[in-house]
Amino acid sequence: MANLTIEEKTYSCQPDETVLDALLRGNVNISYACKKGNCHSCMVRSLNGAPPENTQVGLKSTLKAHHHFLACLCLPEQDMTLKLPDQSEFYTEGTVVVNDMLNRNTLLLIIAFKDAFEFNAGQFVNLQRPDGLTRSYSIANTPQESNTLEFHIRRLPGGKFSEWLHDGIKAGDTIAVSEPRGHCFYLPERREQGLLLVGTGTGLAPLAGILTDALAHGHTGPIYLFHGSREAEDLYRIDELRQLAAQHPNFHYMPCLSGPHVPEGFTAGRANDVALATLGDLKGWRIFLCGHPDMVNQTKIAAFLKGASSTDIYADAFLSTPV
Repeated sequence: MANLTIEEKTYSCQPDETVLDALLRGNVNISYACKKGNCHSCMVRSLNGAPPENTQVGLKSTLKAHHHFLACLCLPEQDMTLKLPDQSEFYTEGTVVVNDMLNRNTLLLIIAFKDAFEFNAGQFVNLQRPDGLTRSYSIANTPQESNTLEFHIRRLPGGKFSEWLHDGIKAGDTIAVSEPRGHCFYLPERREQGLLLVGTGTGLAPLAGILTDALAHGHTGPIYLFHGSREAEDLYRIDELRQLAAQHPNFHYMPCLSGPHVPEGFTAGRANDVALATLGDLKGWRIFLCGHPDMVNQTKIAAFLKGASSTDIYADAFLSTPV
């Protein structure tokens, strides 16, 4: 018999009983549906070591790396400490050290921490105002750089949170930051694999972190970054990315504009359309998509039809929340 611990409560798991059945018997509020490992509704995380390998069938490699598993498939081999996906988040206090503009409507916000803040480049966190209002933002830097988190935050007209960050917060202020979430990040495996990164607007934030991380780990395969907006004034870090492409022969950067005016040095068209037209067969490629939900969903389908495996497509869609 194994013991299952969630926060400070412990539940017994009988021989030949799955983790899911044991938690349901203990009246734990855990999501589930098929009980066959297909729906992934009962995915939980092991906090005290890797779960049995067969309980991670069908999960992305990034989820496996963080010891997520399917409770309906798990016959525990030892006592386990678990975290449910809907448990309350824990917040850490950080201090704003940079509060500058990247372009006419995008804020560069950098938050520093006293203690180490563990994350993977490309993950996201929740930022919380003193009154409890909370929004999610992707991390733009890598953990190797410093004990800070970098964010690119677009001002949304009427957006209570984004306007507070743009107008009401300054260097030296403190802000509550949740633990990192999300599985849209780079893992240093298959370094010869092609990487396709497509983003719109501040979707560049997680992609910039993923790109930096891949280059820092010596990724040798081709890396293509397509960053799009309607007007050139809404793109940013163009010169830095062009310089990075000049320094790394395997990295290719294409700023794309969907509006009527396309200056020299930019590519006409939507970033995802340009990407799919530029690259042929995507079999064996790893793909990261960040930005407008319509773009992300359309490109996921198109990339799959061009040969990419669904387990190699990582996506973060940005939902505008102006209230």
